[in-house]
Amino acid sequence: MFRRLMMDELAVWSKAQRRKPLVIRGARQVGKTTLVHTFGKGFGQYIYLNLELSEDKQPFLRFRNLEELLQTIFFLKNQSLARKAETLIFIDEIQEVPEAMNILRYFYEQEPDIRVIAAGSMLESVFDTSAHYPVGRVEFRVLRPASFPEFLDALGEAAALEQLTHIPCREFAHDKLMKLYHQYALVGGMPELVSKFAATRDYGALTPVFDSLLTSYLDDVEKYARYDTQALHLRHVIKSAFSEAGKRIRFAGFGNSAYRSREMGECLRMLEQVHLLKLLYPSTSATLPLQPDLKKSPRLQVLDTGLMNHLAGIRHEIIKTEDLSAVYQGVMIEHLTGQELLAKQYNALSELYFWTRERSQSTAEVDFLYPFQGRVIPIETKSGKTGTLRSLHQFMDSAPHNMAVRFYAGLPAITTVSTSAHKPYQLLNLPYYLASQTQWYLDWFQNELHGRT
Repeated sequence: MFRRLMMDELAVWSKAQRRKPLVIRGARQVGKTTLVHTFGKGFGQYIYLNLELSEDKQPFLRFRNLEELLQTIFFLKNQSLARKAETLIFIDEIQEVPEAMNILRYFYEQEPDIRVIAAGSMLESVFDTSAHYPVGRVEFRVLRPASFPEFLDALGEAAALEQLTHIPCREFAHDKLMKLYHQYALVGGMPELVSKFAATRDYGALTPVFDSLLTSYLDDVEKYARYDTQALHLRHVIKSAFSEAGKRIRFAGFGNSAYRSREMGECLRMLEQVHLLKLLYPSTSATLPLQPDLKKSPRLQVLDTGLMNHLAGIRHEIIKTEDLSAVYQGVMIEHLTGQELLAKQYNALSELYFWTRERSQSTAEVDFLYPFQGRVIPIETKSGKTGTLRSLHQFMDSAPHNMAVRFYAGLPAITTVSTSAHKPYQLLNLPYYLASQTQWYLDWFQNELHGRT
């Protein structure tokens, strides 16, 4: 499966002056190895090292200096050191030799012309040990499941992809894009599932792939766990997370268990570290900088909405509906919007927040907050009349600007809305399938508002 967006990110890294070795992080089976293999085809020399293999591991175990290491690697892979400036070295499963992470610093300091990428299915375990890694000497990127544009690309829907990226989206493309987005909601963005669906267009053929993915994550538990009891806790959290996804959670008793807050919190944070899930914390501010309120309950975002829908047993409901906000009390489409907003966040420190205001008699909550040109733009995912956007109105009463976004089942439109306090603001209404295009639509939105004044 071709990951065009991340390939563009790798191309920018490759062309940068004084680039650092790149470490790609992400959950297992999101396509890290395939991505780099595809990227490597554009180089004069591509050297692939899998440190799970003894012959590839040995040079790193015997490391004395970088010059000797390079001579050994290039010799074993039958490549020319004279062409090192046109070489990409990919060190896969680097966690098998934790000290290899520290060796990356020598590439940056002594051989900056050689492009080096590292990855690993259990890479995050390196960061939780005493092994040193070269702070300031490497760059990090996170690979997440495929976005909707990448899904269209994999399905060969070139015309739909062209219309998706045309701003504003043309009305004649709406019905087909909405139908394709329903497919994306069912399949999700895991590369194996997308490739299978692209080849068969058969939802039934995906069931064993879904089950295999979940089994592989459960099998990994022993690698994450530090003791037997924790392995039991992790298994429980993985199985429960997909049914709790999209909801605000409490650690104590997570997944209808009798487990304590400390036990569940430790497991949830461990699985967040390996990118199987993400804890989204609320902010109570309508201005930058956004700060999470860690005292409040987080909302649970799991790796992939397709996996969530399969394990929650709601795929048939998605097939029948005309409006995705009618599925699973609106939780599914909100979760998928979050997945789309996260898909382009390649920085390992990127966060996604929502907004809340909790008072004794009422609670207001806005689905997502999106930083844009010094402002915090609220995003709601909900169909229906604008008068039902009570929480959005409350946010806008305290916001020092007049821009908000709502994803829904209709066509792109800009409407003027008033809060209960009679503050007018401009609402950009976008169909669900445009969540991946948020940044560009905000630019367009701002220009449209300036043109009206």
